[in-house]
Amino acid sequence: MKIFVINAGSSSLKYQLFDMETEEVLASGLCERIKLKDSMGHMRHKPQVGNAEIFDEELELPDHAAAIKAVLDILTSEKYGVIKSMDEIDAVGHRMVHGGENFNSSVLLTDEVMAAVEECVPLAPLHNPANIEGVNACRAVMGDVPMVGVFDTAFHQTMPRKAYIYPIPKKYYQDYKIRRYGFHGTSHRFVSARAAEILGKPIEETKLIVCHMGNGSSIAAVNGGVSVDTSMGFTPIAGIPMGTRVGDIDAGIIQFIMSHEHLNIEAMMNVLNRESGVLGISDVSSDFRDLTAAVDSGNGEARLALAIFHYSVAKTIGSYAAAMNGVDAIIFTAGVGENSASTRQKICAYLNFLGCDLDLEANEGHGEMIISTPESRVKLMVIPTNEELVIARDTKEIVSAL
Repeated sequence: MKIFVINAGSSSLKYQLFDMETEEVLASGLCERIKLKDSMGHMRHKPQVGNAEIFDEELELPDHAAAIKAVLDILTSEKYGVIKSMDEIDAVGHRMVHGGENFNSSVLLTDEVMAAVEECVPLAPLHNPANIEGVNACRAVMGDVPMVGVFDTAFHQTMPRKAYIYPIPKKYYQDYKIRRYGFHGTSHRFVSARAAEILGKPIEETKLIVCHMGNGSSIAAVNGGVSVDTSMGFTPIAGIPMGTRVGDIDAGIIQFIMSHEHLNIEAMMNVLNRESGVLGISDVSSDFRDLTAAVDSGNGEARLALAIFHYSVAKTIGSYAAAMNGVDAIIFTAGVGENSASTRQKICAYLNFLGCDLDLEANEGHGEMIISTPESRVKLMVIPTNEELVIARDTKEIVSAL
């Protein structure tokens, strides 16, 4: 079975093609600048098998349907392709950001399901419309090929009410479903399952804290294989400070800035989403690599930005250890979590009270690894995330049962 995995953004389309007999990635790529006026689109396609060349060129991408068609043409081309025809694709798996309270697992994308996803647009106005457009584009080009939606929010639907209800008048939850939803659920699910395998324990007997740290970051407490708390909230803006997102702040600050700077709510949300986080603190960059280089050059504000990030992550880890009344392993994943040894070291320096003992030499390695010493009471791990594989596996399971 071959599964086509798609992650559609407002002006982008990431994809991978899997051969599920071996779970091998046959090809992957990215279409960018879709629908942008006065700008050519761009497509980078990389076959992962054989000796096919990489395609990296500008082309017309007026909409997502055009991008899907361009990808399928490349996948089946003689020079860059890995399959002979579109008929070899058995199903499509879509990354869907927000399923609200409607979905606690992946589902076949029927008309009824898509209507429910539409209802969640107010909860994720930046993401769900793009996800819907990706599904509609595939339907337009691929016809009746079965499609499955895998929701970022689904994994966190196991949180107890005490973890997801906000201390605001209950009518706002009853009328508008304002609550903590959490995100990055597909990543947290994959990483926690893999951690249990490494520990050699049934996941039902584990207490894990997963730190998904990239430009967007979230932490999850996974007790017995289910999410019991997570740092992102009603939107992905909440939690620890991120590349450009503010994380948790005093809500009164928002009113204070708006009144003094004469900002409307759209401008204020732009500040909180795109101008804050480590970028706002440092005034250097949202990229942790740039910040590390700036620290090495003596930039004190970059140093402060990283220190605030490390401190916030460590505090959240401590609170989740308390929430689960213990922890067996702390796992670092995603771009920063997987690749920044200094970030892991700074965070782990706060965790001695939990019995965490970082192996400094092991921490300098790369890939999947245990970075704690044999004496450490809590295992410290690095596990590269693989959200696309989760989507492909769920798609295969659902489609195989049809």
